[in-house]
Amino acid sequence: MRILIVEDDEEIAGFIAKGLRQEGFAVDTAFRGDDGLVLALAEPYDAAVIDIMLPGCDGLEIIETMRKKRVNTPVLILSARRSVDDRVRGIQRGGDDYMVKPFAFSELLVRIQALIRRSGGVAEASTLTVGDLFMDLLKRGVKRGDTVLDLQPREFSLLEYLMRNAERPVSKTMILEHVWDLHFDPQTNVVDVLVCRLRNKVDKAFDAKMIHTIRGVGYVLKTPA
Repeated sequence: MRILIVEDDEEIAGFIAKGLRQEGFAVDTAFRGDDGLVLALAEPYDAAVIDIMLPGCDGLEIIETMRKKRVNTPVLILSARRSVDDRVRGIQRGGDDYMVKPFAFSELLVRIQALIRRSGGVAEASTLTVGDLFMDLLKRGVKRGDTVLDLQPREFSLLEYLMRNAERPVSKTMILEHVWDLHFDPQTNVVDVLVCRLRNKVDKAFDAKMIHTIRGVGYVLKTPA
């Protein structure tokens, strides 16, 4: 999952980005409204956290422009403005949720997850199943058969992406875009290293292998025959 943060307070932006990365999200950050708008229109995001008072252009302008351009990324407005009128205005101009500073990261995380689940107007399932592989997205738990798999956040994110695209090959570039930050070096071998680690946990103890390499293309998660 990829999240866009548009926040001119670098300390707050860094706090949010660090927390989301620890939860396995890929995060892009902009400190100016105009830079945030460029990213919001150019890149596919699963959700965005946008402040209102920004240099360049304010957060409500960003959201309005996104909606006019038919960019339906769910937006959580994060602002020090706390009046009811401010909240109503934010939702009326295209925001999906409104959170007042100061805030608890745990609440921010839950709200982002809820926005992602509701995006597109369809409630997203809280679990994923491919063959005997089961993932609980809310509890962040994974099992293969009766075996509990202990995954690190990045491993969980990679497996989630592979499970959402089960039976479909995904390239290393696609994995980088969805599991790491936007500007990650595409020449790095981190994808291969992470896939190797994930294979050791998902496949090593089982006769039927699920994660397969497609030479020259990337990787695919397949239901065991």
